[in-house]
Amino acid sequence: MDQLPAALERAGNEESWAVADAISRVLENSEELHSWRRHLLSACMKGLVAMYSSSKEESKQEVERSMLLRLEELLGLVEEVDPDDWCSLVKTGLKYRYRDVTFLKVLNVAVQLLYKKESSL
Repeated sequence: MDQLPAALERAGNEESWAVADAISRVLENSEELHSWRRHLLSACMKGLVAMYSSSKEESKQEVERSMLLRLEELLGLVEEVDPDDWCSLVKTGLKYRYRDVTFLKVLNVAVQLLYKKESSL
């Protein structure tokens, strides 16, 4: 279970995300759930950065879209991010996906969530 977040960072690893979802369901109502979701959020952002960096054109749109929707969901649950992960995602995303409507929508939602008054950033 400890190595799973690192495996999730690799682009297009849908099977690992299915396992992560199953673990999240098992951890429901436990004290470890918030920490687990923070690891998943970090892995999701790092995975998107890796995807954007390796595939500068939008060739894996469906995989990217599912990752962005997962990012949006996790941000709503966790509401805090590692500043380095966030900076990397914004920088790389805007560099390679500044025309991608889904990326921009999720970025807007993320900014709304993360930069409200009591946020950690």
